[in-house]
Amino acid sequence: MGVDPHRRDAAATKAALLDAAAELFAERGFDRTTVRDIANRAGVNQALLFRYFGNKDALFEIVIARGGLAQIETTPPEELFGQALQALLDGGNNSVETYLRSSGTEHADEALRAQVGGEYTRALAGLTDEPDAELRADLAMAWLLGIGLVRSIVGKDPLATATPEDVERLVTPAVRTLLQRIR
Repeated sequence: MGVDPHRRDAAATKAALLDAAAELFAERGFDRTTVRDIANRAGVNQALLFRYFGNKDALFEIVIARGGLAQIETTPPEELFGQALQALLDGGNNSVETYLRSSGTEHADEALRAQVGGEYTRALAGLTDEPDAELRADLAMAWLLGIGLVRSIVGKDPLATATPEDVERLVTPAVRTLLQRIR
């Protein structure tokens, strides 16, 4: 049986809306991105956003979770921090930029905490046998968010212009101290 052309169009439309939303949330944050902006960037009618996602809040949660949850599902825990750091340093981690540009809004904080933060924390906390494993994992995550904030959002030198290799060289041993089985 062939693929229903309406389904294929629906899937393409959903993907276009997700991609447009991810770009705009990373550029502007949640509050400064409108449904109309997302639909325009995706090249579709804004009614389709409501049909496929319900509302901007639900779309935001999916955008926040999409990259982070995929990374958690496909990456061994001992490589998770390193890969997240590398993606952030290479400019390929829109989830962090999206969160940072939207932080302080109820939607961003709740979405990151519920969709990604808990999963990352569990994965990283499993790398240490210390009784304060969750605190250690949260500290590692805080460092990652802090690097993203100073490097990508604030643009403060020397971190903003440091090579990914230099940042990794300095950060990895410290995170390894927190989480013993990290690579």
